[in-house]
Amino acid sequence: MDKYLICGLGNPGNEYEGTRHNTGFMVLDALAKASNIVFEDKRYGFVAEFTLKGRKIILLKPTTFMNLSGNAVRYWLNKENIEQSRLLVISDDVALPLGAFRLKGNGSNGGHNGLGNIQQLIGQNYARLRMGVGNNYPRGGQVDWVLGHYTDEDMKELQPSIDLAGEIIKSFVLAGLDITMNQYNKLGKK
Repeated sequence: MDKYLICGLGNPGNEYEGTRHNTGFMVLDALAKASNIVFEDKRYGFVAEFTLKGRKIILLKPTTFMNLSGNAVRYWLNKENIEQSRLLVISDDVALPLGAFRLKGNGSNGGHNGLGNIQQLIGQNYARLRMGVGNNYPRGGQVDWVLGHYTDEDMKELQPSIDLAGEIIKSFVLAGLDITMNQYNKLGKK
């Protein structure tokens, strides 16, 4: 059976729930809820899995904290013997407006510590879905911004993209990266 690893980035712990930096966790939580599956506390992360048209999808929310996310990704790729081309990482991105998103096949970490750590450990050839969180912060205020909580208004704007991200993940698994990028990236522009 073909296996896929879908990793949403965030920080574990109640104090980080609903923060911009946990947008990757929020995407996986929404997909798990829609798929009627629950996460279990396993090595290096919370893990849930389901099958989609004969393909096994493993959802991973690392518990390593953002800056060490690569440890969890590398461990689960190796443990499950999953090719890097079947890895999709979901992260927040301050370079995109709130609610915008961009699917890419590789590239730089864009200054994102979680993506940076993954890149250090496995290289930069893996798919990533960047979820825009905006950048309405003063100079030097990026850390406070990404660790800040979404408002109810923010969530109204973000929720459709979180829901769509679940469809993007399924398309990545079933149709592949290129078709998924062509189909969805135009919808992600704000």
